[in-house]
Amino acid sequence: MRKTTLPLLMAGCLVPVAASHAQTVDFTTQVKPLIEGTCIHCHGEKEQKGDYRMDTKDAAFSGGENYAGEAIVPKDPDKSAVYWMTAEPHDSDDIMPPKKPLTVAQQEVLKTWIAEGANWPEGVTLEEKPRMDFKVNILPLLSKGGPFKPDQQKLLRLWVEQGAVWPEDFKLGGESEADAPTGPADNLELTKVIRENILATSTEKAEADMKDYTGTVPKTGEKYEMVAIKGGEFLMGSPEGEAGRAEDEGPQHKVKIAPFWMGKFEITWNLYEPFMITGVARNKDGSPQNIPPDAAPVDIVSSPTTPYVEMSFGMGTDGYPAVCMTEHAASKFCQWLSAQTGHYYRLPTEAEWEYACRAGTTGPFSCPEDQLADFAVLDPEGVRSGYEKVGTKKPNPWGLYDMHGNVMEWCIDQYLDKAYAGREGKVTENPLAIPTTLYPRVARGGSWYDPAEELRSARRVASNESWKVQDPQLPKSIWYHTDAPWLGFRIVRPLEVPEAGKMHELWNLGTVDQ
Repeated sequence: MRKTTLPLLMAGCLVPVAASHAQTVDFTTQVKPLIEGTCIHCHGEKEQKGDYRMDTKDAAFSGGENYAGEAIVPKDPDKSAVYWMTAEPHDSDDIMPPKKPLTVAQQEVLKTWIAEGANWPEGVTLEEKPRMDFKVNILPLLSKGGPFKPDQQKLLRLWVEQGAVWPEDFKLGGESEADAPTGPADNLELTKVIRENILATSTEKAEADMKDYTGTVPKTGEKYEMVAIKGGEFLMGSPEGEAGRAEDEGPQHKVKIAPFWMGKFEITWNLYEPFMITGVARNKDGSPQNIPPDAAPVDIVSSPTTPYVEMSFGMGTDGYPAVCMTEHAASKFCQWLSAQTGHYYRLPTEAEWEYACRAGTTGPFSCPEDQLADFAVLDPEGVRSGYEKVGTKKPNPWGLYDMHGNVMEWCIDQYLDKAYAGREGKVTENPLAIPTTLYPRVARGGSWYDPAEELRSARRVASNESWKVQDPQLPKSIWYHTDAPWLGFRIVRPLEVPEAGKMHELWNLGTVDQ
């Protein structure tokens, strides 16, 4: 963190407001943000647990039928459920909010406010706001330092308004002894364990050992097919005269690719949904809230939080490609699969993807242009309403299905509009643009939503924040692109297993945003 950042924050807007005997608690700046962040999601207009609402003055002062006493009794905190339920022992069934109780300082704000008469200005209605968690929402911002973007400023402002909760004994720039990891976690140490199992399990040591195979996911029994792809050279990008060509597809240049396996099909819901919906209580970063000391590596890997809508949007799940995931979610699926199968999986690089898509061809598609509809699920007339099951069309020359169309596919690279500049006149080996910002990243292949020119082998697409505009969360989910029902992925398995540090980096690039 920049040395000047924290003092400026403390001298400026980030000065927590606390109750004291000498200061009257202010409803607007202290109580309202606290209730909006901790109560309204369960006790608002949309949801009213125990017939108990806190979004309006009349509702809050009347209480609910399933609660002892009224919600707020002015000048009597001990009879006000809004206070006494927050002050219950942490193992009590009555404590509110459950799982993440208020701090003593936050409880005192409510207690003092009620004791002073519970002043609630007429006509003020409360709205649900996300509750700020220091480690999830604030620490990443403070660790990187400013200047802060508008959405980051909003998080900081909410944190301050909700009491600026800072874990006791925590020191910025290093974990306190209380916060130091004491058990298994999704970190480099876990990756080292996974890698050791991969080295002990994988038998292929050279390209000559590589064969197509069918794998089985141990946790679910679902099968997936991998196609062996020999290493080689190809001409990456499109020629200037290609119809539909964009400037970011050139100049064409030679690339050398190391051998790898690639999924015969796009990852389906059958494979992905057990990773996405686990029934395990998770933090916002996807880490399990409780990890037993003897937990298996696969059960430590971070997985998505529960989706907030039905993610297939009614297009079908059995045999259909999984969609709407972020690049981070796709990469963590690869880690989840690697942890239980003993093979190293990841997303393809942009170069690997195009090499496999072309499958030795040099034209716009890996099939004759006039036969594209036999090989690709696409939408030339703008009338298609969804994807099709994987493998319903013909495969490319290397036996890969749906490389053109059906769903667009994530690559691991940062999108750079001039990514190929400087590569001409030489052979570039295994290029990869390591991401440094969350947007834009690369997607390839076009989808059921696109016309033919968007499905070309060289076509590049840059990810965009609009892909999750419907997401109601703040900050936006790291797991879902709700507005991208045409976006999925397939996996690769490189023959060479990298060092643990590189594996860990590639599995966690999806949230990098410097």
